Amino acid sequence: MDKVRIGIIGLGNMGTGHANYLVKNEVKGAELTAICEFRPDRLEWAKENLSGDIKLFDDLDAFLTSGLIDGVLIATPHYDHPSIAIKAFAAGLHVLCEKPAGVYTKQVREMNEAAKASGKVFSMMYNQRTNPLYKKLKDLVASGELGEIRRTNWIITNWYRSQSYYDSGGWRATWAGEGGGVLINQDPHQLDLWQWTIDMMPKRVRAFCYFGKHRNIEVEDDVTAFVEYENGATGLFVTTTGEAPGTNRFELSGDRGKIVIEDGKLTFWRLRVSEREFNETYKGGFGQPEVWKCEIPVEGKETSHSGITQNFVDAILHGTPLVAPGEEGIKGLMLSNAMLLSTWTDNWVDLPIDEELFYEHLQARIKESKSSKEANSYQTLDVSGTSKS
Repeated sequence: MDKVRIGIIGLGNMGTGHANYLVKNEVKGAELTAICEFRPDRLEWAKENLSGDIKLFDDLDAFLTSGLIDGVLIATPHYDHPSIAIKAFAAGLHVLCEKPAGVYTKQVREMNEAAKASGKVFSMMYNQRTNPLYKKLKDLVASGELGEIRRTNWIITNWYRSQSYYDSGGWRATWAGEGGGVLINQDPHQLDLWQWTIDMMPKRVRAFCYFGKHRNIEVEDDVTAFVEYENGATGLFVTTTGEAPGTNRFELSGDRGKIVIEDGKLTFWRLRVSEREFNETYKGGFGQPEVWKCEIPVEGKETSHSGITQNFVDAILHGTPLVAPGEEGIKGLMLSNAMLLSTWTDNWVDLPIDEELFYEHLQARIKESKSSKEANSYQTLDVSGTSKS
């Protein structure tokens, strides 16, 4: 094989964006050969704006068994990601899935098992893993420059969304249509990077999610979560869609200093000797380790969505290691599920979570939702390209 034939499932904002860079040949070794979409207006857009050589489908099974594609790029609503991926694996296709991996870890675990059994390449569209800032941070942590992690703090409150945004679609900010709010819609990249950069998941979570606090919606729009790690470190994750201006600040404290990513810069306050060593040897009463403020040079270009797609194609053609293995999508989702479950049970939640208990609570919220009937009308289609970003 010298070229990967890609089929896109869903032509909403994200699916359309993927189609545009693929038809411009921005991904070496890839060719967009087919699109599956149920909405007539989006199929009409494809006819008018994309190459006539691209085959258009409104039936998922016919699309998957057409013989025209080697891999699929799933850009549908959250609930459909696992079920479509499982069908694609069964059809012998490689899978690249938009974030999040799904709505609840129980269905994502089934997707991961299907991926493993298929032996096909499986990747998640975690495009922020191509951001040089976070790649450098991961490198610094892995190299031991920061020492043992003591604390992680991420304040990500620059997701401002007005009421009109939520009113623009009946599926938005509903348990049945979207499966959650800020955690599953806006924060999947940050939740992924939070654990990916330090290669460490919390052992337990205590969270406080507020539902419809700032807007007339039924899902969470304001969250503060506290986590504990196996090594004794602690962490804080704060997010909302109701503040302006917002903040995006990721701070890691370790035995050898502190690293902060904010405003597109990575700053390292590096201790000359480790805090542990200073504490064991210093006898002067008041005092602290000597610290150097270092502006860390960050090289490289963020390749974003097309970069992840290129990596996916290279993995198929050349065996290149994946930047974002699909099986890792469950980790960030596990964090958001744990935060919701902690709030619903008003208690600590150990990781991995009780997946059956989370599912039961989610179904109860869907049943109780006044808007569930309307939202379900957007959920029942296997294929819809509506973006949730």
